[in-house]
Amino acid sequence: MGILGLAWRNIPEIAGLVVAVWIQLLLRRWLLESHAAKRWPPARRAIRIATALLTAWVVYGFLSNFPFAYLRLPSSSFVAWLRGSALAWSMASIVAFLLLPVYRLAPRFSGKRRVLVRAAGSALLAAPFAGMGFGIFIGRHDLRVREVDVPIPQLPRDLDGLRLVQISDIHLSPFLSERELERAVGMANELRAHLALVTGDLITGQGDPLDACLRQLARLRADAGILGCLGNHEIYARSENATTSGGARLGIRFLRQQSRQLRFGNATLNISGVDYQRMGMRYLAGAGKLLAPGMTNLLLSHNPDVFGVSSQMGFNLTISGHTHGGQVNVEILHQNLNVVRFFTPFTYGLYRLGPAALWVTRGIGTVGVPARIGAPPEIALLRLCAT
Repeated sequence: MGILGLAWRNIPEIAGLVVAVWIQLLLRRWLLESHAAKRWPPARRAIRIATALLTAWVVYGFLSNFPFAYLRLPSSSFVAWLRGSALAWSMASIVAFLLLPVYRLAPRFSGKRRVLVRAAGSALLAAPFAGMGFGIFIGRHDLRVREVDVPIPQLPRDLDGLRLVQISDIHLSPFLSERELERAVGMANELRAHLALVTGDLITGQGDPLDACLRQLARLRADAGILGCLGNHEIYARSENATTSGGARLGIRFLRQQSRQLRFGNATLNISGVDYQRMGMRYLAGAGKLLAPGMTNLLLSHNPDVFGVSSQMGFNLTISGHTHGGQVNVEILHQNLNVVRFFTPFTYGLYRLGPAALWVTRGIGTVGVPARIGAPPEIALLRLCAT
């Protein structure tokens, strides 16, 4: 794909980079116009140097978060946190800039009102940075269990009440430790599921501990075993084959354009899995042959955007991840605002198209910004139920 094609696919990220750099330049101008900078030349020099470094840090954060960077940059905690903190600063500074007009109202008032408005404006400007701190140090560790009933028309009686536990978007990396994954697996095992599902993005990039991730996932306990599919970060890390073969040795079967039929009583569940379906490409090419007529058909696809196609093909339920529920999400008037909505309408939760259903989980890890705000990490327990 050429430069123009790459740019077109990443318009939201490029727009975010432009806005973030613009805000850093506005910050530079604002600081240079301050009283201290005008009176003390060394302060002006320090401001120029500091804001130049800040802008370079922001540019690095965005550029290093593009897929090609995962193949070229060294894998280390320092690189990951340098990128993540730059993106966190950028997001917080963009929100703070949007709130800046409240702070600028202060000069319109006098006396106590000016002090009150300025204090309120200062609190608003600090809120995005405080919120990002919460998301980094608390929110991303707030792992929960989400239990969901999934109605399926004409579901066989022996599949009614079937319990599926899903772990997704683990991103075992400097942002999520093996101990945290061990805890997640323990929580999943307490749910006593009939089947365990792993829907991609085990790690983030090359050098992340894939073997440790597979070793922990192999501890999942479910009557019918562990099945999974691969995500986009398996592609970025060039670990597709290693994940498939390593998982097979440990009893985890990753379905790659494959299906597997599981018997529960007198009913059979046909479970199909596909590799990551790139946005903008033809979805689920050849996946029709994975369907089993007369059975309940379930599809594992890391990317939920395939739902329009999978529902038309005849899959009863599609199970996905990928979106992290927005990861940094703000709800206003019952509307969820997050970056993911630029890419797909299927950000989180249960969706329906006719008789077909889609479930999208938030997953347990983070990517890019090491924070979760309004989208806590989760393990999902899906209960199939007849309608």
